[in-house]
Amino acid sequence: MCNKPATREMKKPMASDTQKTSFESAGATLAGALELPRGKPVAYALFAHCFSCSKDIRAAREIARSLRGAGFAVLRFDFTGLGASSGEFGDTNFSSNVDDLVSAADYLRREFSAPAILIGHSLGGAAAIVAAGKIPEIKGVAVIGAPAEAAHVAHQFGEKRGDILRDGAASVSLAGRAFTIKKQFIDDIESADVLKAAAALARPLLILHAPRDQTVGVENASRLFMAAKHPKSFVSLDGADHLLSDPADARYAAAIIAAWASRYVGAAASGIEFPPDFFGGARAETMQGERFAVALSIDGHPFVIDADPADGGSGLGPNPTRTLEAAVAACGVITMRMYAERKGWPLEAASIEVKRAQGGDAHSAPVLEKTMALLGPLDDEQRRRISEIADRCPVQRMVTQGVEISSRLLPQED
Repeated sequence: MCNKPATREMKKPMASDTQKTSFESAGATLAGALELPRGKPVAYALFAHCFSCSKDIRAAREIARSLRGAGFAVLRFDFTGLGASSGEFGDTNFSSNVDDLVSAADYLRREFSAPAILIGHSLGGAAAIVAAGKIPEIKGVAVIGAPAEAAHVAHQFGEKRGDILRDGAASVSLAGRAFTIKKQFIDDIESADVLKAAAALARPLLILHAPRDQTVGVENASRLFMAAKHPKSFVSLDGADHLLSDPADARYAAAIIAAWASRYVGAAASGIEFPPDFFGGARAETMQGERFAVALSIDGHPFVIDADPADGGSGLGPNPTRTLEAAVAACGVITMRMYAERKGWPLEAASIEVKRAQGGDAHSAPVLEKTMALLGPLDDEQRRRISEIADRCPVQRMVTQGVEISSRLLPQED
């Protein structure tokens, strides 16, 4: 890697802003955009964009800026030969993308602070998993719509793949643009072992994937999850497409990443520190840049809770009362399954729907309606008994019998 001095406009960030910057990687000058929060960053993060995209694709920009609002400094940059970066795309491959990420980490380490979080979108996610092993300061990796194999991108070449292998190179249309793809690119992606890198990651891994992703199927997320060691988390991006073209989906992904990352970088998303003896349970914290959304962690599992848009929220997650309904429903299903297994009864599937009674106030629900469904060759007595057991689940007992809450306010730090 080249050791030429990097270009930067600001050493110490003072105000929330996007700073143009550049750095060297294997003789190419890579263009970057450094998102800087107000004050001292919670941590620095690197963002790797999708295959043949750029740092300015909507998803990259929305995620980086949303994380900036949560207090993270985020460097997004163009891989060699793409966007505003120099170099020939035709001479690049998956391995060079990994090297570009390592060069970007070197730049941050030299000029600001080493990155603690690595984020990758699509093929950039696969590159992030591999690159993490070469960046010692990385404390967590988050991937969005990532393939389990780098070779997955070859399906985008279609019938041109044969031309590439026969002639050594061919022009391929990707997202409406023509790119020269050489045989060395195919050879390189076929030799990359992303699953092996995931298994050896030795760092927390967050996998975000859209169930209906038409470009990289959700089965890739399953393979990555199975290969990785704990701690690992999976979050479904319901309704999103592969590119997260809806800004709301990108912001939701960023909120999840911020909530998850705050556990590993030693700082709360809100800047509020809880006592060191706080273990287990649930923690909710305000999110910088959001009016009502909160980063929620339940035993380390990240969620986002928000007020409804009608109440002034951004709709980044369900509202708290819906979450209570969900807890009653989920606890009931788990209780039914446990009871049926203990009895040896043939309960094949169970579902519970919980909602406020018709006309119930959104913030005060004196009556919750619960509808249950059971599948399997159960007799009437078994069905009756299982449904009764659902009403005895711990959450429903807490709701119906009442819980005393002991509150205390932490002193203000000087």
